[in-house]
Amino acid sequence: MHTRDLLQRVRRIEIAARRAVEDRLSGQYHSVFKGRGIAFAEVRPYAPGDEVRAIDWNVSARTGALHVKRFEEERELTVLLLCDVSGSAAFGSRGRTKAEAAAEVAALVAFSAVANGDRVGLVLFTDRVERFVPPRRGRRHALRLVSEILQVRPGGRRTDVGAALEFLRRAVRRHAVAFVLSDFQDAAPAAAGAAPAFRFERALRVAARKHDVVPVRLSDALERDVPALGVAWLEDPETGEAFRVDLRDRRVRAALADAARAEDEALARLFARLGLEAVEVRADDADWLRPVLAFFEARARRRG
Repeated sequence: MHTRDLLQRVRRIEIAARRAVEDRLSGQYHSVFKGRGIAFAEVRPYAPGDEVRAIDWNVSARTGALHVKRFEEERELTVLLLCDVSGSAAFGSRGRTKAEAAAEVAALVAFSAVANGDRVGLVLFTDRVERFVPPRRGRRHALRLVSEILQVRPGGRRTDVGAALEFLRRAVRRHAVAFVLSDFQDAAPAAAGAAPAFRFERALRVAARKHDVVPVRLSDALERDVPALGVAWLEDPETGEAFRVDLRDRRVRAALADAARAEDEALARLFARLGLEAVEVRADDADWLRPVLAFFEARARRRG
């Protein structure tokens, strides 16, 4: 991608993301993602209405006047964007790939984070960690993350969500908010009729115990609803394997749709079992912002 084209795309994504943050998201982000806890701020003279439990008796005895301890929330968070850039991320049926949809969602989260004074970092992964950008604050840093997603040339083609989650466990010691942006096409081979099983389940369970993990599933309608195009060659974008199918055959289309539906349902069950609130963003949907805002609104209501 030429530098000029990259800058134009980054700028377009920045404008859309910052408008959404300023208009609708900043306050919700703050309420949905809390700080690390309550920290001591200061001791000050007692004022009518202060709770008796807040009185600092040692300072009060030393000064001869009542004083109270004041605490405040430790607001600063670390936000990590774990972004899948494997071969399947390059798929898109209507002018936008899943990787480009990931860049737009990442921009929204990154600008929300920096607007609240939080640090945000990036992990680009395939079947390995391709690039790690350590968390920092600031608008320029957020723009860099978007650029990294759009211009990455990964060395791997396959997906290994578990490798990214294991890197998160080793690299980030303290509690963080981790957005995993992926199509999660990382199921182990299953026997005919058996439900799909995901190789990253254990790593996801371990990560969810320590961090606030938000799965953002990237998809495209064409992956689930294959049209009757006739005889065609279909290629697996991660293995390069190609096979010839007759898409006029209803049974073939039904089998493809059933396989996609089974994977959707198995993934939803996995997220529910681990207590994770997931978001689905479709690359073919022009209104990519709607499901992300709906997630923040629903989570803000649940957390009151």
